[in-house]
Amino acid sequence: MEKVTVLTLTGLGSQLAGVFYRVLLTRLAGAEVLGLYQLLLPVYGVLTALTAGGLTTAVSNLSARYQALGDRRAVYQLRGQGVGLFLALAAGPCLALAVFSGPVAAELLGDGRTRTGLVLLIPCLVLTGVENLHKHYFYGVGKVTPAAVTELLEQLLRTGLCLGCLAVLRPETPQGSVGAVVLGMALCEVSAALTQALLFRWDMGPRSRLTGPGCPPRLLRRELLAIAGPLGPTAALGSLLSSANALLIPRLLVRGGMEQSRAVAAYGVVFGMALPMLLVPTAFLTALGLVLTPALARDAALGDRQAVRRRTLRALEALNRVLLPALALLAALGPALGQALYRTHAVGEQLPVLALGVLFAAWQGLAAGVLNGLGRQRTAAGLALACDGLQLALTLLLVPRWGLAGYGGAFALSALAGAAGAWRAVAEETGARPALFPCLTAPLLGAGLAASGGGLMETALLRSGLDSLPAALGGLAFGGLLYWAAAAAMGAGERP
Repeated sequence: MEKVTVLTLTGLGSQLAGVFYRVLLTRLAGAEVLGLYQLLLPVYGVLTALTAGGLTTAVSNLSARYQALGDRRAVYQLRGQGVGLFLALAAGPCLALAVFSGPVAAELLGDGRTRTGLVLLIPCLVLTGVENLHKHYFYGVGKVTPAAVTELLEQLLRTGLCLGCLAVLRPETPQGSVGAVVLGMALCEVSAALTQALLFRWDMGPRSRLTGPGCPPRLLRRELLAIAGPLGPTAALGSLLSSANALLIPRLLVRGGMEQSRAVAAYGVVFGMALPMLLVPTAFLTALGLVLTPALARDAALGDRQAVRRRTLRALEALNRVLLPALALLAALGPALGQALYRTHAVGEQLPVLALGVLFAAWQGLAAGVLNGLGRQRTAAGLALACDGLQLALTLLLVPRWGLAGYGGAFALSALAGAAGAWRAVAEETGARPALFPCLTAPLLGAGLAASGGGLMETALLRSGLDSLPAALGGLAFGGLLYWAAAAAMGAGERP
């Protein structure tokens, strides 16, 4: 649990820094610029998944394998082969984006003002891929602290550089503002990629002192591609479906009768304000997955099915203990937080249903991590694709009629279906059967108590004359205390 704690704390800090960054960006440039910026991120996600998605998993798994065998020379060679394959895969998409940035901005994203940002995404993509390959070496060999700490520092640096570029360049148009923000991202990635490369060299030590026989480059490439081959295209397709789902929303809102600028601003509220706030507690899921997947791979390699079941059930129980109260409190107190941070009531309108979607998606994500650790990557990827396809169909059906409420419903329903399918596959693979009370009932009861108590405390503090932000924070603190007491009373406060 020590590694999970380190990753959770640094991930939580990174998520909070991201929320703070969006708050300042909204106040400096407005919700419409935030919406335009959010339109760029799906493109970034698709290209990252296509070029590096499978390779990062391959580097992590193979680094763990060769480290266990004591072959540090092969680990060193693995990094070089991974970076080379990534650059070869990234060359075509980057060139295509540079040549067709205009049509992509106007036709695919539906707003030509994103073109400058699209072009500046190219160096971000290349540098992020190199950075992530180095990070997943550290995750694979179990040295999570260097990657986790630098992740937090990178988020803080990104915030400073993006806002600094806005302040220094002072663009007069939304297009210029988005370009300034992405320029800040690119400058940050230069520092991040260089830092990770230096940390890798420092951790490996001089090449003359590397132990082990090493591995022929051709064999390493074959092993990397054997893992990344099925994962990369599948991850890209899944990211493409998710991106299509997000990018269609402004157009569907316009089809439903909303003006273009209002649609982009509304998109920015949900994807740039509400969802990032709800995703803060999922830092625990990310940390859990990074530690759980390699551990399950080792257990499976040793044939220890009992350890696999034990780790899986403990992980699910731990996830629910963290996410259920956190999301319940954010759903209850999020409207006040949104008003205080972003100065708009619109943030709170969709929070309850979005919180359900985040919870179900987290369940699916944990199950996918278990399946990946057990060598069932194709099963996890297939379920994710089916879930994304269902969400896209529901979005097309519901958003023109119900607006953003329709998106929230599509998100929650598709995530629930994905979680159900993924955990059924986990149960078939591992035989794990969670106990209902400690795994779900106890944290759910505690979450309900925390949300109601936190809401009452917020109301009391507001009536006493406090502003909305300290009142909401006081409600969060009181609700968290209530949950801790309830968990202890129900016997759910022990270490999983």
